[in-house]
Amino acid sequence: MIIIHYSEIGLKGGNRDFFENQLVQNIKVALKGVLDGDFTCRRIFGRFLVDYKKEFSVDEINMVSDKLEKIFGIANFSFVCVIEANFDLIEKEILKSLKNREFNTFRISTRRSDKSFPMDSPEMNTKIGASVVDLYGKKVSLKNPELNCHIELVGKQAYVYYDKIKGMGGMPVGTSGKAMVLISGGFDSPVASWFALKRGIQVEFLHFHSMPYTSQASVDKVKALVKVLEKFGSSSKIYLFPFADIQKEIIMKCPEKLRVVLYRRAMMRIAESLAFKKNCKALVTGEAVGQVASQTLENMRAIGSVVNLPIIRPLVCFDKEDIIEKARFIGTYDISAKPHDDCCTRFIPKHPETKAKLSEVELAEKSIDIDEMVAGTMKDIM
Repeated sequence: MIIIHYSEIGLKGGNRDFFENQLVQNIKVALKGVLDGDFTCRRIFGRFLVDYKKEFSVDEINMVSDKLEKIFGIANFSFVCVIEANFDLIEKEILKSLKNREFNTFRISTRRSDKSFPMDSPEMNTKIGASVVDLYGKKVSLKNPELNCHIELVGKQAYVYYDKIKGMGGMPVGTSGKAMVLISGGFDSPVASWFALKRGIQVEFLHFHSMPYTSQASVDKVKALVKVLEKFGSSSKIYLFPFADIQKEIIMKCPEKLRVVLYRRAMMRIAESLAFKKNCKALVTGEAVGQVASQTLENMRAIGSVVNLPIIRPLVCFDKEDIIEKARFIGTYDISAKPHDDCCTRFIPKHPETKAKLSEVELAEKSIDIDEMVAGTMKDIM
């Protein structure tokens, strides 16, 4: 069996069942097709138990671990030996299991969910620890043991394990509603998507391209990036929007220095319109303060003022090095590092405005019927 401990869910109150049920569902979806046979996942005393009905093979342990490590909401998990909640049987199994393990120092760590068990946790730890010392001559170390034997007493069963595999923490994906991510082929927006998923937000993706004036590369990269994010519970849904015609209008009729800000305002309008249709409650971007010309506080205000939905900016105070390090951890770095033509860098001005005044931006937009353009192009989203 596998015992799974969750993270933040334990802090929830009366609606805790909602979060637990979603996490169970996410675990079942992740393990379906990985395990060769029937399995169940059920809640027991503030933890979950995956019962596989047979012994795990080495390959299955590796595949299951890879899946569970990427599920948000899990603090840690362990492959466990299940024993009847009887002291003599528990002690016998532990002494037997230690025979082929290499260690010099150890500790026994017992947790009792069922307080009716005749021994309390310290007594269990002391008696089993003394037997290990007598039989194997090992030393007890409570602070830094080489081996930690965990015993969890739950009802009529005891779960014994040695290794805790760290999970992602956070909240189960699907517990915090749905948001629309403005995703490019760069480093930032995939990492922002990952952080949104970690807070339980299910995400769909909107990508702006300028084909045929740019290559297919950005679209291919985004598809590859979303494939990686799927491993963390993301949706695979990507909407593709041809942005070239709107860019043409802005280039021909608006001040050069405001192009990037006006591009981004148009994107926000389109994203919000699509988000309303897809029942998304927020927009997610990869913006970080001061990273590029459009991401000064003044420009972010000018860009964000055109929408009513909340704009979630998970990376807003991150350094670029922090973002790249997280991209490596997630697995998106190598894909994002490949070159591509970005629609926002097409016809970028030599001296873009870094402190746009909202009144000036709104005046420039009067040169084009942006609302009609956005409404007329929604049909072009694929």
